[in-house]
Amino acid sequence: MSLPITRREAVASIAGAVLLGANASSSIAASPAAGARPNGIHHSVCKWCYKDIPLEELAAAAKGLGLESIELLDPKDFPLLKKYGLTCAMANGVSTIREGFNRREHHDRLVEGFIRRIQECADAGVPNVICFSGSRKGQADEEGLEICAEGLKKIMSKAEKSGVNVVMELLNSRVNHPDYQCDHTAWGVELCKRVGSERFKLLYDIYHMQIMEGDVIRTIQTHHQYIAHYHTGGNPGRNEIDETQELYYPAIMRAIKATGFNGFVAQEFIPKRSPLQSLAEGIRICTV
Repeated sequence: MSLPITRREAVASIAGAVLLGANASSSIAASPAAGARPNGIHHSVCKWCYKDIPLEELAAAAKGLGLESIELLDPKDFPLLKKYGLTCAMANGVSTIREGFNRREHHDRLVEGFIRRIQECADAGVPNVICFSGSRKGQADEEGLEICAEGLKKIMSKAEKSGVNVVMELLNSRVNHPDYQCDHTAWGVELCKRVGSERFKLLYDIYHMQIMEGDVIRTIQTHHQYIAHYHTGGNPGRNEIDETQELYYPAIMRAIKATGFNGFVAQEFIPKRSPLQSLAEGIRICTV
C-alpha cells in the first residue's frame, strides 16, 4: 500500500514534471545540479513574486527545478533554505527603497543594522545583501552620491572582512518607484567608484533599466565589473520573460556570460500563468 504524500512533496513532484516538460526537446539544463552551471551562471528566484506559495513549498519546488537559491529573504529563513540544499543569493538589508543611504539622518541606524546583517550573511554563507539609495525628495544627484558614499564607507570594512557584497539595486523611477535616486547605471557606477571597495556593487535589474535607459547589452558589456547580481522581468508589465514582451533574454544572457560573470541571475517576474511552469520556462530561457 502506498503512503499518502504531503502537499509539499506534491509541489516538488509537479515542479520536476514541469521542468521535464519545458525541456522535453532540449538538453539545456534539464536537471541543473548544485555548483556552477555549464554556462557559469547560477539560478535564483525572488520569493515575493510567489506570495501564494509558502516558502517551504517553494523551496521544494525550486530544488526540483534545479535552482540554487531563493532570495530577498531575512536571516530567519536561511535554515529552511539550507534544509533543501539552497542558499539565499541576495539577502534583505535594512534600508528601504524610500529611506536609504542618501540621507545622513538614516546613517546611524543603517550602519548599525547593516553591520549586523553582514555578519548574519557571513555566518550563513550568503554572498550578497541588498541596499537602496532612497528617494530624491528634491535632492541633487551629486549630493546624493556624496552622502551615499559617506554612509556606505562606514560598513565596507565589515563587508570586506566578512566576504559579503553590499549591493545597491538600480530601479526605475518612471513606472514603479517614483523619485528613486539610483535609477540610472551611470549614477550607480559613479557611486561604486566613490565608495572604492570591491565589496560594493550594483544589482542590475534588466526590467528596470530597460524602462529607464534601454541599451541593456551595451551597458552590461561596458559596466559589468560593477555588477554583482542580475534580476529578470518582462517589459512591459514585469511578467513572463517569453515572446510576449520586448526584451530578448537569450541574447542578454549570452552577453552576461561573455563578461565572465559567474554569479546569480534571479527570476523576478510576476507570473500571469502557472507560476511553476513560468518559472521553469524562465530558467530555460536564461540557460544559454
